[in-house]
Amino acid sequence: MVRILPKEKKQFSSVFIYSAAIIGLLVLVGAIFPQQFGSITGSVSTWVSDTFGWYYMLLYTVILGFCIFLAFSPIGKLKLGKPSDKPEFRTVSWLAMLFSAGMGIGLVFWTTSEPISHAFTLTPLHKAGTQTAINDAMQFSFFHWGVHAWAVYGIVGLVFAYFNFHKGYPGLVSATLIPILGSKMMKGPIGGAIDVLAIIATVTGVAATLGFGALQINEGLNFLFEIPSNFGSQVIIIIIATLLFSWSAWSGIDKGIKSLSNINMALAFLVLLLLFCVGPTLTILNTFTNSLGDYIANFFNMSLRIPQSGGEKFQWLKQWTIFYWAWWISWAPFVGIFIARVSRGRTIKEFILGVLFVPALVCFIFFAVFGASAIYLQQN
Repeated sequence: MVRILPKEKKQFSSVFIYSAAIIGLLVLVGAIFPQQFGSITGSVSTWVSDTFGWYYMLLYTVILGFCIFLAFSPIGKLKLGKPSDKPEFRTVSWLAMLFSAGMGIGLVFWTTSEPISHAFTLTPLHKAGTQTAINDAMQFSFFHWGVHAWAVYGIVGLVFAYFNFHKGYPGLVSATLIPILGSKMMKGPIGGAIDVLAIIATVTGVAATLGFGALQINEGLNFLFEIPSNFGSQVIIIIIATLLFSWSAWSGIDKGIKSLSNINMALAFLVLLLLFCVGPTLTILNTFTNSLGDYIANFFNMSLRIPQSGGEKFQWLKQWTIFYWAWWISWAPFVGIFIARVSRGRTIKEFILGVLFVPALVCFIFFAVFGASAIYLQQN
C-alpha cells in the first residue's frame, strides 16, 4: 500500500482541477465554434505529422527493442513488487484485463473498416482493389495493432509499476521523472503541468475511441432494430458506456473491472467464433497465415518506412501509421497505470512477454476473421 502524504493529495487535487478546467474549455470552444476548432486542430495535427513523423517511427522501434532487451536481460528476473509477492489475478483474467484495457471497442470498429480502407480506398503501397493491395491491407493492419502499440503500453506500465511498487511513488507521470529531473521540480508547477498534459492526452484519446464505438453501435442498432442513427442515440450510447465504466471503476478491480473484462472477452470470442464458422472459413485461415508471414517478413521495413516522394503514399502514412502512434501514446498513461496495477507479483520478463505478444496475437486473430470476411463480402 502506497501512503499518500497531504502534500501529494494537494498535488492530485490541483492536477484534477486544472485538467478539468482546460478540458471543459476545449469542449466549450469546440461546441461553439466547431468548424474553426476543427480547422485549427487539423492544421496542428498536419504540422506535427509532417515535422515529427520520423520521430514517431524511430521512437516506437527503439521502445520495442528496449522492451525485448529488458525481457531477456538479467533485469527480466526481477519481480514487480516484493520478492515474496504472488500474482493477484489468474493468468487468464490478467490477460483479459490487459486486452480489454488496451483495445476494447476500438478493435471491433477497426477490424472491418481499416482493411477495407487500405485495400479499396487509400492504399499504402499498391493500386487499390488489386490482390497485392488486399494483402498489404491485412499486413499493415497487423502492424498498426501489433507489438509496436503494446510496447508503448508495456514500457509505460513497467515504469509505473517499478516506481510505485519499489519506490513508493504516487501514480503520476511526473513521479516517474523524479530520478531524472529531481523531486523539487517534479513536485512543483513543472511536474503539475506534465500531469495535466498526460490527462488531457488520455481524455482526448479515450474520447476518440468512444466516439468511433458509439457511431458503430448506433449503425448496428439501426440496421437490426431500426433505432434512429442520430446524435441523440449516440449520446445515449455514450452515457450507458460511461455508466458501465463508472460502475466497474467504483466496484474495484477484483469485482467490476475483472468481471467486465472476462465478460467482454467471452462475448468477443463468441462473436469471433460464430463469424469464423459461418463466414468464409478457408479464406480467413489463409488470410491469417499469409498476413502473419508478410508482417514478420516486412517488419523492419514497415517500422521505419517514410515515403520520400510525398504525395498520396505519405498522406496514407500520416493518416494511418502516425495517427495510430500518436493515439497509442495518448492512451499510454491510462492503460499503463492500469496494467501496472494488475501485474503486481509478476516478473518483468513475464510482464513484457504477456503485454507484447498475447494481446497482439489476439488482435491478429480478430483482424483475420473480421477483416477477411469484410474484404470477401466487398469482393463478392
